[in-house]
Amino acid sequence: QVQLVESGGGLVQAGESLRVSCAASGGTFSSYAMGWFRQAPGKAREFVAAISGSGRISSYADSVKGRFTISRDNAKKTVYLQMTSLKPEDTAVYYCAGRPGPFYSSNYPEAEAYTSWGQGTQVTVSS
Repeated sequence: QVQLVESGGGLVQAGESLRVSCAASGGTFSSYAMGWFRQAPGKAREFVAAISGSGRISSYADSVKGRFTISRDNAKKTVYLQMTSLKPEDTAVYYCAGRPGPFYSSNYPEAEAYTSWGQGTQVTVSS
């Protein structure tokens, strides 16, 4: 079971960019599909993006497609979420999550399928 720690959140203005990171320890990181989810105040947690263990397959929520990019560095045991053209509605606590394979990409948006979660990092986008 991997342990996950997010970092890189902060306060930015609309239109700016930000990269959040998630460092893993323990487990075999390259065997884990990794996902990013977010939760805004008063709203349910929602899927943002996910990437396969090899990094060859990725998936995005429609709301972030074309603006966010998920990537991973298995040597560093880290997954990244590069966010560009940020909007106030992107304000949320961002969580990374992991699940050991096999894991079909069609299931990536299902939060309950992930077995490891980080504590979250706050991203605030001001208008």
